[in-house]
Amino acid sequence: MDRYTVPGLDEATADKIIEMLQQRLNATIDLQLTLKHVHWNVVGANFIGVHEMLDPWVADVQLMTDAIAERIATLGGEPMGTPGYVASHRTWDDYKLAKANVPEHLAALERVYDGVIGDHRKVIAELDDLDLVSQDMLIAQADKLEMQQWFVRAPLER
Repeated sequence: MDRYTVPGLDEATADKIIEMLQQRLNATIDLQLTLKHVHWNVVGANFIGVHEMLDPWVADVQLMTDAIAERIATLGGEPMGTPGYVASHRTWDDYKLAKANVPEHLAALERVYDGVIGDHRKVIAELDDLDLVSQDMLIAQADKLEMQQWFVRAPLER
């Protein structure tokens, strides 16, 4: 099969973008699983609010994941979403908490969002000269992720 990418991008540029997007794909797959893990393991006062808040977020992040994977395919790449691939190619530590109370999970999730959003923003900046379509997709995702992080941070404020 002949290699292709979108009009206006050469293969070398597409490959660079695909590599950046694959890391974002790894991160959003990991975030989906982490949010569901917290959903199952959060306990204590106000647990129900956090428990119910997380399912729509999982759905939102699944849509982000799908958009990234489809962009990789559009650029002529092969999105990799298997658990083994994601685990062996991530650049962050696994989520450490199992069953824990609301403040502990929110504090840990806040750090997860710092990493995901920070890395999204780095790629957004790198895409400025490479691919505005991919950049626009990640900007929209960062907006939603930042709002989710705000909801995580608000109960932690004193």
